[in-house]
Amino acid sequence: MDWATSHDRRFDSFVLGNAPLKRLATGFSWTEGPVWFGDADCLLFSDIPDNRILRWSPETGISTFRAPSNFANGHTRDRQGRLISCEHGARRVTRTEHDGTITVIADGFEGHRLNSPNDVIVASDGAIWFSDPHYGIAMDYEGARAEQEMPCRVYRVDPQGGIEVKVDDLQCPNGLAFSPDESLLYVADTGRIFTDDRRHLRVYDTGPGILAGRDFFEVDVGFTDGLRLDEDGNIWSSAGDGVWCLSPGGDLMGKILVPETVSNVCFGGRSKHVLYITGTTSLYSIALNRRGVQWP
Repeated sequence: MDWATSHDRRFDSFVLGNAPLKRLATGFSWTEGPVWFGDADCLLFSDIPDNRILRWSPETGISTFRAPSNFANGHTRDRQGRLISCEHGARRVTRTEHDGTITVIADGFEGHRLNSPNDVIVASDGAIWFSDPHYGIAMDYEGARAEQEMPCRVYRVDPQGGIEVKVDDLQCPNGLAFSPDESLLYVADTGRIFTDDRRHLRVYDTGPGILAGRDFFEVDVGFTDGLRLDEDGNIWSSAGDGVWCLSPGGDLMGKILVPETVSNVCFGGRSKHVLYITGTTSLYSIALNRRGVQWP
């Protein structure tokens, strides 16, 4: 298996020797934000610099879902199956209703514009959590250069629309994921652009108010961006050389090696046992002996 390396015997049972790493499509500029729609048997993901959301299905391949997309980045689904998106260009989080109309979830806080919402997850109570780093306003490649009006934070929007700060101790919070029981929140700090800031993964005990975190893991090849968890609480994180699998205790168990810098991942497929991987210019997949957290 030249596409995987094992650092822990537990990882040997996660990968299948006859399941290849597949490149499903290529030719993009910077792919991000994969989200699986099992009821439509398709994957949506962003090509941020080209200002579009793409759709991939095993039957028809690649098509355009939305263009322009306001330089959309991360996506997820809510408990009603609707698409939730982070838009760099419009500096907002939106929901695509079942009829195709778009509802704004959040575009500011305490009288100031958001920076450039990046990743988003939905809790079992319907609350929407999103990260708001500065990447989309720091340069024109993934949005448009603009003044940063607020610190980079993680926010929670309750089902009634109220917004609050949940994490405020990171340079640039990026990828988000809950543990299977939602008692823990994992947040990737990818660091401020054009600097050598530390890039690591932190974990927070969920609860009321601003959360107190602790260091969990530091990737030393590239950086941690998007991440997702499997049903046993193992963390599958993007990195410079592929996807790293971390145990709930913070041990590196193994890697899936990918020939491009990985931005994000999600579980999908028939039993949520397929890991979809967005790389720099391509979309990949690999079947695992693991299932992702079953929602979203």
